[in-house]
Amino acid sequence: MFCFTLYLAAVSLLTGTAAIKQTFTNSGEMNIATCPITYYGQTYEKVYVADAQVDGQTVSKLKFQTNETSKGVITDMSGCRLSGVVYKTNTTVKDPNICSTVTCDVTGVATAVSYCSRNERCQGDGSCALHTTCTMTGSTVIDFIGRVHFVPDRCAYNLMKSSSIPDFQVLGVFQERRRKDMSFLDHVILQLDGPGVQISLGQGGRVQLNNKLLALSATPAVFHGVELFKDQTGVTAKMSASKYTVSVVFDGTTAQIHMTGSSEAPVQGLCGSSNRTVSEEGVSKYSASGCKTQHDDAADSTINCNATTKWCNLLKQTPFTACNMHIDPKPFITACTQTLCKYPAVDGLKCQFLEAYARACYHRSKVTVKDWRSKSRCSDVTRACQDKFCSAHEFCGEKTRSRETRCVCRAIFASKYRSTSSFGEPTVCKHKSASLTLAGCLLEDKGIDYSVLHLNDESCKGEMNNLTHMVTFNFNSRNTCGTVIVANDSQVIYKNTVMTRNSSMYGLIERHNKAHIDFTCSYIQPDIKSLGIKIKQSSLSQKIASGQWIYNLTMTVYTDPDSKDPIQSGTEIQLDQTIWVELKTDGLDEQIVAVTDSCWATDQPSPSGSLRYDLIIKGCPNPADQTVKVKDNGVGTSNRFSYSTFRFSGQSDNIYLHCRVKLCVTQGNACVPNCSHGARRRRSQPSKYEDENPGLITMAWTA
Repeated sequence: MFCFTLYLAAVSLLTGTAAIKQTFTNSGEMNIATCPITYYGQTYEKVYVADAQVDGQTVSKLKFQTNETSKGVITDMSGCRLSGVVYKTNTTVKDPNICSTVTCDVTGVATAVSYCSRNERCQGDGSCALHTTCTMTGSTVIDFIGRVHFVPDRCAYNLMKSSSIPDFQVLGVFQERRRKDMSFLDHVILQLDGPGVQISLGQGGRVQLNNKLLALSATPAVFHGVELFKDQTGVTAKMSASKYTVSVVFDGTTAQIHMTGSSEAPVQGLCGSSNRTVSEEGVSKYSASGCKTQHDDAADSTINCNATTKWCNLLKQTPFTACNMHIDPKPFITACTQTLCKYPAVDGLKCQFLEAYARACYHRSKVTVKDWRSKSRCSDVTRACQDKFCSAHEFCGEKTRSRETRCVCRAIFASKYRSTSSFGEPTVCKHKSASLTLAGCLLEDKGIDYSVLHLNDESCKGEMNNLTHMVTFNFNSRNTCGTVIVANDSQVIYKNTVMTRNSSMYGLIERHNKAHIDFTCSYIQPDIKSLGIKIKQSSLSQKIASGQWIYNLTMTVYTDPDSKDPIQSGTEIQLDQTIWVELKTDGLDEQIVAVTDSCWATDQPSPSGSLRYDLIIKGCPNPADQTVKVKDNGVGTSNRFSYSTFRFSGQSDNIYLHCRVKLCVTQGNACVPNCSHGARRRRSQPSKYEDENPGLITMAWTA
């Protein structure tokens, strides 16, 4: 057994206590709390003897400076220990291993001053290399040197660009979420080889290469020199060039750029150290039109800024204190408070800044902040949004009363519908069909599941577009989906309703809010009034718009009953010559027919001229004029009539012909005028019909 004798007189000179001699003859433990040993800046209150160990440390391998005195052998145990390295007291040395100047004072306390900058790391050989992190979270950018930049709009910005990595640039595109006046990082773009290659890191872990979706996993894959992989923390893109390595990590809410390499070349962009303003770093190429438009939302009365400030200052408390010496928490606290004092703490935003700080700390120093989620009661909303695709007008957020996630409407998108209490776009009326498109996120805001909605016919359900998440309901002439058709004097209306599926299957309970959304398309009754004949053209055509349904009504004059010889500009028209007028519609549904209600002639362009002669009255020939013949009136989409030309006695030779055409819903022969009876009228007797909204198309003719 090795016998170790320790003369406490050696430490009595340091502690000021009386010298005591203690001899150990066997292995054992001794409590020396009354006279502790200061050993290279650390204090020990117990001594263990076993194979020459002091407090568990083998001292037989250490060399001590000793001095023989009358009181015994004095061993100098004073000095400084810093990061496992021993420094002599009262000295100042330059240690290349830690790139610092270390001072060890007479009391055994060491201080080190690094000559590497804040965003550099010591290489262990006296040189410093770039090793820094830039964090984009919420509407803030915390650059490589700890400055905080606030993005005020929804545009794209240059985040990082360096001449040391040519043809490589990182950009961030910002978008609004629940409020119109605040923006959040939406996606990150890696631009390579000038405009040639673009890699987009988006929501839900979606990665696109030149707009083509990539399938990624935890196994790295290389595209155009960029290493890409995806795990539960998000998507990582890593690129190395020359002496530099840049990695970009994006989890759908927070992006962090980690850069290592030489410190020689400056870094541009919001992450860099230049003094350019935020607006100067804007990139119009990737910015949407109108992205700089400012909005002013009302303050959120539910926000308590004092409580928010207290929350954000958790970054200076345990367990985050483990990181405070490695990365300054102040920029993250600033970003946290200035965001949460204006924006509600939803969608995991409260915890977003804590997580951003913890991740930045790990990348900076490899220090892991333990159990911060459980201690702050933070759920991982970001992870829940992985692989959840939301459209361009949506973002992944929490449901109102649970921590489940869903696609939520962006504020600007939703505002144009909420102002009119609608759920989507106006009805689109096309040829023989109609459709209504609703926003899935607006329906979900009201607790309505689009899958339980249908039209009057329950088999007609909405179809959701996988890219836009817009839900479309439609009907057409082949499948009317229970559409109801109603006609009146002014229009023909097609009406259907989006409604909730009958919930009787659930018995006494309901699991979905009810919906009842009417939508219609209509044809406005036509009002083509005048066909004068100067024979400058063979026909007239006018578009009739009904809401968004459009059809054409054409009037054409012929000199033959087979409608093969239209009247031209040079055609001579004689008195008492028979001419045929065709009124034809194009673009109507099969269930609609055209009915010529009335036609009359005047000596003036106005249909209400003082001289008036009726040709057709209530769909039938004027019984006082045997030359008037009507064919196919109310049968289809066109009809014709003929008459013998004339002129007004003692007046000019100019004659103006006016016709009124109605649309009718086919119900058997209900649209065909009944001309089997009616008293005959005398020629030139005025009609009782008076047009309330004349729309004249005039061709004058000289009789």
